[in-house]
Amino acid sequence: MTVDNETLHPGQLAILRAVASGRAEITCSCEPDLYVDGVPCCNQWVVHALVRSGHVRAARPGRIGQRVAATLTASGRSALGALGAVAPRHSPVPAAKEIA
Repeated sequence: MTVDNETLHPGQLAILRAVASGRAEITCSCEPDLYVDGVPCCNQWVVHALVRSGHVRAARPGRIGQRVAATLTASGRSALGALGAVAPRHSPVPAAKEIA
């Protein structure tokens, strides 16, 4: 899967918004897992594509498997901004407690 800024689908945008709002953690790994509000993201395949494409990364180094804050790269911020999809004050991705 490749990630093209002009064809981001709603799931990719939701993940980028969650990262932009500071609600996401990522594991330090060659195939990192993403957690939003402490809950594993249900589409890790998309997460891996966003990391490989340079849209999302770990905010700091860590031990293999350690969870650290996830952050958008310049490319990720550009993708949200170019689509007018900048993270709103209240993210459309529901908090884990809202899902239950």
